[in-house]
Amino acid sequence: MNDLIAITQTDAGLTVDARDLHAFLEVGRDFTSWIKGRIEKYEFEEKTDYEVVFTHSGENGGRPKREYSITIEMAKELCMVENNEKGREARRYFIACEKRLRSLSTPSYMIEDPIARAQRWIQEQQEKLIMQQRIAEYEPKVTYYDAILQSTDLLNVGQIAKDYGLSAKKLNQILKDEKIQYKVNNQWLLYQNHAEKGYTKSTTQTYPKGDGSQGTALHTKWTQKGRLFIHQLLEKRGITALVDRGYKYAVEAN
Repeated sequence: MNDLIAITQTDAGLTVDARDLHAFLEVGRDFTSWIKGRIEKYEFEEKTDYEVVFTHSGENGGRPKREYSITIEMAKELCMVENNEKGREARRYFIACEKRLRSLSTPSYMIEDPIARAQRWIQEQQEKLIMQQRIAEYEPKVTYYDAILQSTDLLNVGQIAKDYGLSAKKLNQILKDEKIQYKVNNQWLLYQNHAEKGYTKSTTQTYPKGDGSQGTALHTKWTQKGRLFIHQLLEKRGITALVDRGYKYAVEAN
């Protein structure tokens, strides 16, 4: 089956990201209100029905985001209480995935029939290859985010543009078209609604003048927070980082 909603197999069983489920169900409430309301109303228990996970993102200055990893049983119950076609579709999908997992739970070496054992062994090898491919495809995406979130270096626009196969001129034009920045005395500055968000810093560079004296020039450089902001902006435009393109095309092909 195609992955309608991502399911993860853990030591405790099958789990689902509650935010993914919320998005699929097309709930008319924001995620936080929805999940907290459902937990309270139907008395789901932490550590039994769900786990709270904190992740870091570029939003809100990098503050951790509260996520919920829920059991597949809780996911099916949430689908039922939505009482709509999307909920019924998701519940049928979860049930089918559970059946599929049970059908694959018998390892090849425990099957007595030699033909069935050989078929199961081939299937196991194919599944291993698929899993290895998915991990290899996903790894560049993780690596790219890690590079942004873990680095503290300032970058000029040309360095960021290179991540996307763009020129500095092209990226500056995009940022101008998006009303992010404007140019004053050969320096790009952010508009006021972006200027106080910590996206950029001005650096001073000295250079020799024709008369032998030294001049100074201001340059705008981007922080890692600003780099992530640019990344999100370009993604909305359909411009993907070079290291992510293999992952993106593989997903689309599936």
